[in-house]
Amino acid sequence: MRLRPSDHFNGKTFFQSHHEGAARYRDLLRWKLKARPKPWPATVSVPMPPPLREPHGSECAITWIGHATFLIQTPHGNILTDPVFSPRVSPVRWVGPRRVHPPGVPFDALPRVDAVLLSHDHYDHCDTATLRRVAAAHDPVFIAPLRHRDLLAAAGASKIVELDWWESTQPRVGLEVTLTPSKHWSNRFGTRRNHRLWGGFFLNVDSAPLDGGNRAHEGADAVGEPATSPASCRLWFAGDTGYDMNLFAEIRNRLGAPDVAMVPIGAYEPRWFMAPMHINPAEAVQVHHDIGARQSLAMHWGTFQLTDEAREEPVLALDQARRQAGIGSTEFRVMDPGESVLVPASVASLPACAAEPKPVST
Repeated sequence: MRLRPSDHFNGKTFFQSHHEGAARYRDLLRWKLKARPKPWPATVSVPMPPPLREPHGSECAITWIGHATFLIQTPHGNILTDPVFSPRVSPVRWVGPRRVHPPGVPFDALPRVDAVLLSHDHYDHCDTATLRRVAAAHDPVFIAPLRHRDLLAAAGASKIVELDWWESTQPRVGLEVTLTPSKHWSNRFGTRRNHRLWGGFFLNVDSAPLDGGNRAHEGADAVGEPATSPASCRLWFAGDTGYDMNLFAEIRNRLGAPDVAMVPIGAYEPRWFMAPMHINPAEAVQVHHDIGARQSLAMHWGTFQLTDEAREEPVLALDQARRQAGIGSTEFRVMDPGESVLVPASVASLPACAAEPKPVST
């Protein structure tokens, strides 16, 4: 499908007009030549994860598996974000950043996966070996930004939805997913830089029970008026992003404040290089404030050494930033791999999205 040019697509590549999120090759080379990364442990012992906490009724359960991978259990199906279960994140299997702790939920212990949210094509978020395993074992709907169809189809996906920023889809009745912008970029071996779009995901989970009178065709439901239900869970997965003083407030204004935000806190040093694409813990606290989340969950730290800071540094820096902002540890939470939080439904009337939901294609 040929894409039309837009305010963030020039006919060949994607861009963001108000800031530069993509790393320049000369800066990447400069960083790598001068990098002095702090040492990481080869392996990290983590507490034995408890059994998965099944949500009840209208609740949602969010379990951190590691890095940017969450299992989100809802009344209308189970979702994986940026699933990575492989020992390395790299174009090849024998080199590249290595996992220092096992996944918080073993792959074979996953419940049925109904949908996968893929934020962008970087190897620590888009692991084709894992995508292939998920496709073969669960055959879920894969939802991703524009131009990820080739990667997903090659991994065996049979149901694919590609979204532009602010577009929405309903992979299952009662579950609406909207792609939100982020300040980042894309690149993968074999394609030009920024060939594919990137972003985060806002989820509106209707708590109304599915009965015969409410059922509709999955993946092709039209949403005319704002999503208004007696109660819902509102969740936001940020993906990778640098800080932008207007972006996160815009997401809140368009889609509402989330009950829970999943926000990156790691992979931010050195700042001269990483600031346009990765927030640091202090900026993560500001994102938490800008988006208006009731609670935020830290992600994108402690699993793979991608940048120069020590493994525990993001957690320590987040604690300091929370204290300075007067935010408690339960309001912006650091979880162990395999740990879950339950999200009760909240009364909500959300603004309409800018575009009609997209159907699932096969």
